[in-house]
Amino acid sequence: MIKLIATDMDGTFLRDDMSYDRLHFSKLYTEMQRQGVHFVVASGNQYFQLKSFFEDYPDTIYVAENGAYILDEKQVYALHAFSSLAVKQILPKLIEIPELKILVCGQKGAYARASEGKAHIQFVRRYYHQLTVVEDFDHIDDNVLKFAITCPPELTEDIVARLRIMLIGLAEPTSSGHGDIDVIQLGMNKAAGLRELGAVLGIDLSEMCAFGDGGNDLEMIREVGLGVSMQNAQPAVTAVAKAKTTDNQSQGVLSFIDQLLEKQF
Repeated sequence: MIKLIATDMDGTFLRDDMSYDRLHFSKLYTEMQRQGVHFVVASGNQYFQLKSFFEDYPDTIYVAENGAYILDEKQVYALHAFSSLAVKQILPKLIEIPELKILVCGQKGAYARASEGKAHIQFVRRYYHQLTVVEDFDHIDDNVLKFAITCPPELTEDIVARLRIMLIGLAEPTSSGHGDIDVIQLGMNKAAGLRELGAVLGIDLSEMCAFGDGGNDLEMIREVGLGVSMQNAQPAVTAVAKAKTTDNQSQGVLSFIDQLLEKQF
């Protein structure tokens, strides 16, 4: 029996315009509550942005920042931050690659340099509702959870490969493609976050269902009991999934949950 349902957001739960069928979800959420199934948002995005989609659902649990920050409205289940030494070692390596635009993502918010330009800063505010513009990254007073990088889409794979070598022993790059790369803590991913959350809730990974489409969903889809790939998922994600649903535009996550809950009833 599935006791926890986790979903990625962009390209998975959300349509391309960042909307979802709220009426359908409301009905499903009520049924999940009735069956005692936990609903979890597992995303590389910032907690403050993720929470904005589920203000009416206070019991939602967030595995945010690719598993580094796990919480709900009542408590923090886990917080994993880079050491200050690691931050000082990683940032210069990222800054030396001229094609990169860099966000430092912390517990209290994200930080962007003014030199990145107004257009880019305005764009990333869609995903980082708590965002502070700074002159440099030297005096950030926050727990750093990850680094979010934007690069030209056609360079994504090459830069990921380059960062894997540059950051050995310090951090790991992961990408959902399309010019977006997250630099995360070693061993930190959505599967690790779900495992940690499950230990608190008394739920094994085998009792979880998860939905995803991109590279940062790979471990989660592979390791849970029922990993579901979107029709629009990257081939590597589809290859490790145990099931498949329709694409995000068709609200494939909601359709699959509907069928899953009906079978469990």
